[in-house]
Amino acid sequence: MTIVTVDMWEQYTADQKRRLVKDITNAFVKAGTAAGEVNIILRENPERCWAQGGRLCDDFKIPEGA
Repeated sequence: MTIVTVDMWEQYTADQKRRLVKDITNAFVKAGTAAGEVNIILRENPERCWAQGGRLCDDFKIPEGA
């Protein structure tokens, strides 16, 4: 059994997530894993809970009117 965990922001639609899990599954199928053996966990997190380079991702946003 293969388990893939994807951490991502909460901005994606159901259709985008469907395409994502299909593409991930197909990549494993090409590598020789049966599609039914690929398990994918999508963990959606609010952008305010992510940081990069010591800064919250919210801090990278350009203020309106700037």
